[in-house]
This record gives sequence, C-alpha cells and structure tokens, in this order.
Amino acid sequence: MRALVTGAAGFIGRHVMRALTLQDVVDDITAVDIAHKPFVDALDLFRHEDRHYDLVLHCAAVSPHRAAIDGRALAVGAGNLALDAAMFEWAARTRPGRVVYFSSSAAYPVHMQASDLQFRLTEDDVDLVRPNEADAIYGWVKLTGERLAAAYRQQGGAVTVLRPFSGYGEDQSSKFPFGAFLYRTLAREDPFEIWGDGEQVRDFVHVDDVVGATLAAVENEIDGPVNVCTGRPTPFNDLARMFAAEAGYEPEIKHLTDAPRGVAYRVGDPTLLNTFYEPRVSLEEGVRRALATKPTPREVGRCSG
Repeated sequence: MRALVTGAAGFIGRHVMRALTLQDVVDDITAVDIAHKPFVDALDLFRHEDRHYDLVLHCAAVSPHRAAIDGRALAVGAGNLALDAAMFEWAARTRPGRVVYFSSSAAYPVHMQASDLQFRLTEDDVDLVRPNEADAIYGWVKLTGERLAAAYRQQGGAVTVLRPFSGYGEDQSSKFPFGAFLYRTLAREDPFEIWGDGEQVRDFVHVDDVVGATLAAVENEIDGPVNVCTGRPTPFNDLARMFAAEAGYEPEIKHLTDAPRGVAYRVGDPTLLNTFYEPRVSLEEGVRRALATKPTPREVGRCSG
C-alpha cells in the first residue's frame, strides 16, 4: 500500500506516521510538511503531483488552536480553506484509493454548546445543506471541507470524514489546553493559570485513540462523518486539578477571564464510533503518561502542522 500523509510533522500527523510505519500493509509512505525534511509544501504537491496513492491522510492544518482562531482569523481561515480545496481538487484528478479528511468538532452549531444544555453532539447535528453557526472561522472552514468531501464522494471518490473532539497527548503543543496544563504542571506554576472561568467543558480524547479510530475507520471503509470522542465531559478546572494532584502539589487556580475561552460545553456522542472502535486511554492515564514522559519545554511547545 502506498500512503500520503500531509502535515506529517504536526501533532496528529506524526502519530499517524508512527502508526503506519508499524503496519505491514503500508510499505511506501510519503510524508509532507513545511516543517519536515525534506521540506515540501502540501500545496505544491497538490498542484504538481500526479502520483496515485492508495491512502491519503490529510492532517495538514494552519494553527488550529484557540489563540490563532480568535486572534488571526483571516490567516487561519484562508490558509486552511486553501489546503482543503487544493487537496480535494487534486484527489478528484488522481483518484486515491481512500482519502481521510479530518474535520473538527468546531463544525457543530455553537447554540448547541451552552453550559445549561449539556448536550452530547451527534453526527446529524451538522446540517451541511442549511448549516447553523459553527465555532468561529475555523468551524466554517471545516463545514466547507465536509461539503467538498460530500461533492467528492458524489463524483465517486472514497472519503472518510472524521470529527475529532479535544485531542491530546504528551507531546502536544502548549498552544492547546492539555499541552499548556502539562507545561505549567512540570514547571510547578503557582498560581496555575486557566483561560476563562475554567468551567468550560471539553471531551478529551487521547491521540492514540484518534489514530486508532482513524485506522479502524479506513479498515472498515467508514465514510462518516464520525465523531472521534469519548462522551466524557471534563471542565478545565477539573483537568488542572487532575494534573496538580498527579504531580503532588496544590497550586492556586488563577482564571484569566479576558482570555479566549471558546464554547461552554463541547462533548460528543461516541455511539457511531463505538460500532467499530472504542477509545482505550482514559484521561487519568493520559495525564499520568504525560507527566511520566517529562517532555522538555521545546518538545511541549511544538506547533501542530
């Protein structure tokens, strides 16, 4: 099998690469990333490459974290839209065996993500024909990407659409909540800073399970869209306390109420996912792994690609 991984040096991409190298069925992997040697821009490949691939995992993305989404909307929107549009145009020309498109839980309507609703989002809550307001420009881009995926499928292309919720792992950038909390814990910061009031809730899913779900979806030829989630709600305050307790200290919690906080309650329904894959790494285990690994600040601070 010949596979292409875009964003191969990013958080999801490098874990996908690691998993593929362990599989005997994949014997030829092309890794593309502007931060990866050799330095190749996915946009250049999509414009000029006509090679056929059996599997394409499109992990490349421009700054998909809250500070950039809220602070650099044009760069995030235009950059990701260009990547996704170029990829699907290229796929329509070269017809890979299967494309995996990573959408996002940001595609879900923000009015369903209020703290008083405590609503578990299901795949049908996204209406691609008459969409409701997604989470900022990044969510709208992912809605557009899903529309492109649907059009590609109508033209006969095989495509799997996944909607990861809050993916995390021990080597995640400190620009994301889990990575930031890990770095603060390793530094034993006191006070321990949390953006917003800390009551915002997320569905944290370990990167091993994101990759496991991805490969299971490919193996089972699942088109999706499929939530990649656990269904477990965790407030940021609880995650901070979990880190501190595992590290053996009790910092003061300081809330930065003027900082971006995102939606109040984002938790997925894993019913469809669980028909072919069940997450295996609990959040407690993920925290233990991260603290035991003790990554350096440089490792923690890498940006996803």
